[in-house]
Amino acid sequence: MENPHSERQAVLLERIVKNADKCTELVLELNHCVEEIIRANAYVRTAANLETKYRKNVQYNLEATLGTDKESRPTSDK
Repeated sequence: MENPHSERQAVLLERIVKNADKCTELVLELNHCVEEIIRANAYVRTAANLETKYRKNVQYNLEATLGTDKESRPTSDK
């Protein structure tokens, strides 16, 4: 005795496989796009790191300069 639903099940299974293939293809394309974005952002990350280091250096030098100026100024409290 043959399964009366086998034809419908085969059609549904074929649709599921086709949709899974499309989904896999789209995920691979999405991964490719994300990799491109990551590569493009490498320059932005480098610039941000340089800016952060520059800002820290400026802050350090300002604090050192202000500290030196306070030490070299004559006190007028006497």
